[in-house]
Amino acid sequence: MAQATRKKPVAKAVGAAVSARIAAQAHFRTLRLGTPFQPRIDALARTQDWYNWAGYRAPHSLWDEELEYFAIRSQAALFDISPMTKYRIEGPDAEALLNRVTLRDVTKLKSGRVHYTAWCDDEGFVLDDGTLFRLAPTRFRLCSQERHLPWLLDSAIGFDVTVEEETEAVAGLALQGPTSFAVLRDAGFAGVERLKIFDLADFPHDGGTVTISRTGFTGDLGYELFVPADKALSLWDRLMTSGELRGIRAIGYTALNRARLEAGLIVANADFTTAEHAIRADRLRMPDEIGLGFMIDLEKGHFNGRRAILEARAKRKLRYVLVGLEIEGNIPAEHAIVYHKKAREVGLVSAAMWSPMAKRNIAIASLARPYGDTMVEDLWVEIYAMRELQYQKLMKRAKVVARPFIKLDRRTANPPADF
Repeated sequence: MAQATRKKPVAKAVGAAVSARIAAQAHFRTLRLGTPFQPRIDALARTQDWYNWAGYRAPHSLWDEELEYFAIRSQAALFDISPMTKYRIEGPDAEALLNRVTLRDVTKLKSGRVHYTAWCDDEGFVLDDGTLFRLAPTRFRLCSQERHLPWLLDSAIGFDVTVEEETEAVAGLALQGPTSFAVLRDAGFAGVERLKIFDLADFPHDGGTVTISRTGFTGDLGYELFVPADKALSLWDRLMTSGELRGIRAIGYTALNRARLEAGLIVANADFTTAEHAIRADRLRMPDEIGLGFMIDLEKGHFNGRRAILEARAKRKLRYVLVGLEIEGNIPAEHAIVYHKKAREVGLVSAAMWSPMAKRNIAIASLARPYGDTMVEDLWVEIYAMRELQYQKLMKRAKVVARPFIKLDRRTANPPADF
């Protein structure tokens, strides 16, 4: 009996420990966060092809990734950008703070305008890129791929400014494609035709306002809409109702990623590794090494990384260059190694596709200088293609070409085209 009595508490303790461990691991089985648009997206999700975007459950595709891509190029595509990190930066010194931490001259950004920018650490390596919206003279919204609240708060010391993350409070939608303007007009957003590329304005919606900017990540005619989270579903329904006859479709990230590649746009931690994520020193990139050198405004005051960037330029210490490639054949060269004369490894492809619009096999690649810079001849990519259930290595010639790979006049047409 004494032996049995000793075993019972042990068994109970083991059982309790197992239960506690199962409970502690329950979060691994819990669905990821849902955005304010999740009920509408879940109702359309036929493929059930999800990925984790900053903790949110986001779709790779909803119904068919090929047709979703063509919805962008021939109709109107609706994409949930709510998981994108959003910061409200407001106060008398908001402009001065942003001018101090970002590359472009914020004093040149007028109210009601947006610009694409980036920011670096003190050594001149890119922390992230994103869009900066000037909502009012002393109020901005900064949108980015990664989270930077501690860094922004530290940078704000000494400035009369408030920095607040509003990712959960503000829902966002990207409406992209040739019929996107017509969808907004038919939805009753009077005056939206006056928005030029990179303009923004507030419009009435459901007893409040929605901020609409003529921006996007597709290289096409398009808009981004930001609304308080509690007005998200009514905005979705308003757009879907007005766009029904214009072919509006909800899409996932795969289709958007194809469109952005055709537009020659880059993605943080896909085409370059951000400074906070880089483990190896050779993964760090300066703005000039990823095609963002055009942003750097040396006429403004001091900004993060200025000294290091100037030194790298003066002493020719820039090590890499990001290039567009046109590759022979029609097999995408995703994550292919780039060679010089089929022998020397000189870089890596970060994104690739056969472009239906450009009718070319295109890619973005990071190459070690001077390759892709002063040496652009005799470049090859190594592609592994499936042939009769076996992978076959193909060496295909690559040519350095300008980005964007396609340029659509309707993106910047003013007034926007009515398709």
